Amino acid sequence: EYQWIHYGMFVTYFPHLVAGPVLHQSQMMPQFANPAIYRFNAGNFVGGLAIFVIGLIKKVIFADGVSPYADAIFGPTDAGLLPDSQEAWLGAVAYTLQLYFDFSGYSDMAIGLSWMFNIRLPFNFNSPYKATSISDFWRRWHITLSVFLRDYLYIAMGGNRHGKVRRYTNLGITMLLGGLWHGANWSFVLWGGLHGVYLMVNHAFRAICGAKVIQRLDTSRAFAVLAWGLTMLTVIV
Repeated sequence: EYQWIHYGMFVTYFPHLVAGPVLHQSQMMPQFANPAIYRFNAGNFVGGLAIFVIGLIKKVIFADGVSPYADAIFGPTDAGLLPDSQEAWLGAVAYTLQLYFDFSGYSDMAIGLSWMFNIRLPFNFNSPYKATSISDFWRRWHITLSVFLRDYLYIAMGGNRHGKVRRYTNLGITMLLGGLWHGANWSFVLWGGLHGVYLMVNHAFRAICGAKVIQRLDTSRAFAVLAWGLTMLTVIV
């Protein structure tokens, strides 16, 4: 990009810098070059304001509302106290909800603010806690990061083009690096590794069952409920 003001806008544009949405320059630069974005648009402003308010409610009411329940467990645990089983589950579930509402809330706020200024950012969450498999979860959770990891790591390393062993290896490495992307901490490495294993098991299960069996299972209400419960359990862990 040769126009310094467009480049400056891209590298300083606050909504996508810290943790998401993660955007490629090809998604932003054409918008900056469009003269229409520099004119006030009442419809975009009102629509963006509505999205911003939804995100603000997620953050202030739901995320901040449930955080004391998570803090009440994790705070004493950090100090060396050992929670019992019930307390541990309360803390884990509370943090699972807090994380989603906080993360999706500020993503919605970024998207809404951008739309108020006629800049369209992609939605970053699509009801991830409704997912019925870990693959489905990653198609719904932090979507722009999933696309980034797929395009720049998984596909770049060969994707599924070099056999099953290489495919599963690429999945594991991608998720490990995805964990490190969140922070240089062993807990993030463990988290990324766990999700890499989850994805390997999910793909292996579908491969062993075969397309016909999977098609029948996908139409089963009971299997959908079981799959949702297992997916949520893995995510909470």
